[in-house]
Amino acid sequence: MQKIELEIVALSHSITQSHSYAVVLGETTGNRRLPIIIGGNEAQAIALALEKMSPRRPLTHDLTKSICDEFKITCTEVIIDNLVEGVFHAKLNCTDGEKEFLIDSRTSDALALAVRFHCPVYTYEFILDQAGIILDDEFGATDGKRPKKKVHIKDGGDYSGLTLENLNTKLKEFLDNEEYEKAILIRDEINKREGND
Repeated sequence: MQKIELEIVALSHSITQSHSYAVVLGETTGNRRLPIIIGGNEAQAIALALEKMSPRRPLTHDLTKSICDEFKITCTEVIIDNLVEGVFHAKLNCTDGEKEFLIDSRTSDALALAVRFHCPVYTYEFILDQAGIILDDEFGATDGKRPKKKVHIKDGGDYSGLTLENLNTKLKEFLDNEEYEKAILIRDEINKREGND
């Protein structure tokens, strides 16, 4: 089966399930999207890695990456390879430099590790046929490719009234208290003000 490359294009609260998030994957050369419901911890792990934010103490996915690095194991790709009764299944394609091996994984964990290993994410046509959605060319791209989008976690928090100094203080406070979702929202506001958005 031919693999189709995906990338993370959005991460937000799920509108269908409370206390859950939706990570939206998009074809790198098409307009189909694959929304996947994930838990809050995995959403934070993905968002922190995408935003290049370092928690005070390593999260589980950071620990896993460190262990792999120590034993010279790398993840070369993530494959979302099945969809059974609404549940996505994924595999990590790993190597120790001599042999390759596939490791079964929850899709949310696989995506959190893919971001840390900077490896591609793939799926198959039958999964996009079953669970994908087609969007009109909302990005205005004329060449069939869409520009890279910065990923944000959204919860309606409004930090626009704080000064830049207060935002940086809050960011440090949230990171120290391991309130990563709030830290990401603060980071988004700082980036917006500094013109990095």
